[in-house]
This record gives sequence, C-alpha cells and structure tokens, in this order.
Amino acid sequence: MVESLVLKIFKEGILLTILLSLGPLLVAMFVGLLISLFQATTQIQEQTITFVPKIIAVFVTLALLGPWIIAHLVKFANMLFNLIPVVCR
Repeated sequence: MVESLVLKIFKEGILLTILLSLGPLLVAMFVGLLISLFQATTQIQEQTITFVPKIIAVFVTLALLGPWIIAHLVKFANMLFNLIPVVCR
C-alpha cells in the first residue's frame, strides 16, 4: 500500500511541476519567437535583445500567476501533510 501511495504522490508532484511551469515556459517561447522574427526581418543580431525581453516577460508572468501557483503548491503540501498519519501507521 505504501508503494502505491508513494507512486501516486510522485506522479502528482511531477504533473504539478509541469502544470506550474507551463505558463512561464510558454510565454518565454512565444516572446523568443517574436524576437527571432524581429531579428530576422531587421538583420539586427544583438544578443541582449533576445534575453532582456524574455526575462521581463517571464517575471511579469510569474507575478501574475504567482497567487495561482502558490495556491496549488499549498494544496499539494496540505495533501502531503494529511498523508503523514496514513503512512506512519
């Protein structure tokens, strides 16, 4: 029983990690694509143009999604704490 519970917790943790990182990763990918198109059309190949907008976009995304991310992490942590008595029997 404990093995199946550990596998369930591991699966839920991996899925939660994927879900919570999806927003910032998609934003970084989209901004990177837009910057690459801009650089290709204007022939400007400056390295800082690629990093600064992506960093700003990811920080803004994390600031906007922060409460949602924290809520999911707290829910997962509560689930883990509630399972402690079940595992320690």
